[in-house]
Amino acid sequence: MSTTATITVVREPGDPHRETGTDWSAVHAKTEEELYAAALADPDAQPLELLIAQGWKKQVNPKKLRERLGLTQEEFAAAYGIPVGTLRDWEQRRKNMDATARAYLLVIEGDPKAVASIRKSLA
Repeated sequence: MSTTATITVVREPGDPHRETGTDWSAVHAKTEEELYAAALADPDAQPLELLIAQGWKKQVNPKKLRERLGLTQEEFAAAYGIPVGTLRDWEQRRKNMDATARAYLLVIEGDPKAVASIRKSLA
C-alpha cells in the first residue's frame, strides 16, 4: 500500500456512480465480524484503527460531524465560532482544512457539548 500516491476522482452532482462490479447484496448479507475479517485479509482495506496505529491521521468529515449533531450549517458555525462560508467550503471540498482546524474538529467530535459550552462562556 502506497501512502504517497493521490488519486482524484471527478464526479459532477447527479452523475451516476461508476460501476465497480461489487455484489452489494452479498456484502449486506455478511455479519460485522465477517466484514471485519475480510478487511483484515485485504491489505488495501485495513480497518481505520489499524491504519491509525500505523501512523495514519484520523480526519474528521465536517459535514458528517455536523449532521450527527443535528445542526444546520448556520447553527454549527455559530456554536463553534467557525465562519459559515468556511464551513461550506470545507463541506463542499472547495478548501482544505489546515492542521489547526482539523484538530479543532477532532476536539468538537470528542465532546461537542463541552466545546459549545466553553465557546458560549467566552462570548
